[in-house]
Amino acid sequence: MSIFDLFKQIESNTPQPLGAPEWIIAGLGNIGERYKNTRHNAGFIMIDAFAEQYGAKWGKHQFKSNTAHADVNGKHCLLLKPDTLMNLSGTAVQEAMQFYNIDPAHTIIIFDDINLDVGGIRIRKKGSNGGHNGMGNIIYLTGSDQFPRIRVGIGKKPHPDFPLADWVLSAFKPEELETLAETAKRVTEALPVILDGKIDLAMSKYNGNS
Repeated sequence: MSIFDLFKQIESNTPQPLGAPEWIIAGLGNIGERYKNTRHNAGFIMIDAFAEQYGAKWGKHQFKSNTAHADVNGKHCLLLKPDTLMNLSGTAVQEAMQFYNIDPAHTIIIFDDINLDVGGIRIRKKGSNGGHNGMGNIIYLTGSDQFPRIRVGIGKKPHPDFPLADWVLSAFKPEELETLAETAKRVTEALPVILDGKIDLAMSKYNGNS
């Protein structure tokens, strides 16, 4: 084998650059072991499963986030897990959007929802923050509510007087994590459909409980 052929073989085995991202997919949560598998981290759980499915590797820190890159049906996606606390998620998302000049319609946000049963999914094209502080910060800093979003159910508070902060920062039960594993499969199936511009199809096919 000639040197030229060897170089060609090495080049063919080397992952090629994806170019600039066309989409951002952000899963919201709080970093640190103390928050692992808590209800407020449902967005992290979902995007971790999606990244694994597409062989995306976390570890590069930019845009105040842990980032990864994925090629999904020929579309280059920047995956974000903001390093900020949940309530400041907008600083990370806005920074990435501005750097790559990506508009809200191509920025998908995945976050938890206490109004849905554990494992339930609600996909929407746009809308208000629904009482979610992380989503609220994104809308406030970008000045737009035109973000496609996937809301993941974490269950209602045990009783009305239960402090909301204590509830969203409580850990999922083992059986709830099993349910979320099935939800993550559905989210991973739904995202490519959204990326293909078929969000109505994704809504009709994946909204609801597992």
